[in-house]
Amino acid sequence: MHLTNQITSIAIGSFDGMHIAHQVLIGQVQAIVIIERNGGYLTPGYKRTLYTDRECHFYHFEKINALTPEAFVQRLKADFPSLKKIVVGYDFHFGKSKAGNAQRLKEMFDGEVCIIEEVSTQGIAVHSRNIKSYLKEGSVDMANLLLGRLYQIEGKIIQGQGLGRKALVPTLNLRIDHYQLPKEGVYATRTKIKQKWYQSVSFLGHRISTDGSYAVEIHILNEDFGAIEGTLLVEFLAFLRVNKKFENLDALKIQIDNDIKQAGNVE
Repeated sequence: MHLTNQITSIAIGSFDGMHIAHQVLIGQVQAIVIIERNGGYLTPGYKRTLYTDRECHFYHFEKINALTPEAFVQRLKADFPSLKKIVVGYDFHFGKSKAGNAQRLKEMFDGEVCIIEEVSTQGIAVHSRNIKSYLKEGSVDMANLLLGRLYQIEGKIIQGQGLGRKALVPTLNLRIDHYQLPKEGVYATRTKIKQKWYQSVSFLGHRISTDGSYAVEIHILNEDFGAIEGTLLVEFLAFLRVNKKFENLDALKIQIDNDIKQAGNVE
């Protein structure tokens, strides 16, 4: 016997960010259909599942972008044979060349279609593009406000210059893939190591005072873990300063010490 799901309500969208506006849609349904693209993400791939208790179903954009609006709706009905309700945002588009919109979906689907109007907080529209813009400006406080949580990235620990431990402060160097990174500079952060969160200060940018290469470096406050392996989660609390060039390592060390003190006062 062929078993099919019994889901009766879904929300559809890219859900990049799983921000507070997305949560309005998600709160009204049993499952979400995520249109997965390839690009700079706020929450890449399966990471979206960490911010909801709803079932997540992924449609890869390149697999569905050639479908007509009619074929897309038929695909939904085939994948969700018990479907009675669809929730989308007011700016939702679907089908080849974005030929379908939320209103057309309402006309085409024989069940209920609920269109959610724009969500704003403190007078600011909550959109993934606005969150990305704030991150590019270094305004992580505003990005966090629209997300409804701290912005988080995950990276793999890699070998660094070795300069920090010798002449400056010990750092953990990360390779970051897929995420939208904030503006170059220094941030008060917190970092998860071995299931525990630690206060940290993070540098993202080109090391213009040393080798000029781009780096993501994390210094854990009041702890030295030595050489560790694996991946780390980093959450952004506040922007401390822009990236700038220092005349020598002594001047850089003085600034780093100030950064550490400043980061320690951020909650």
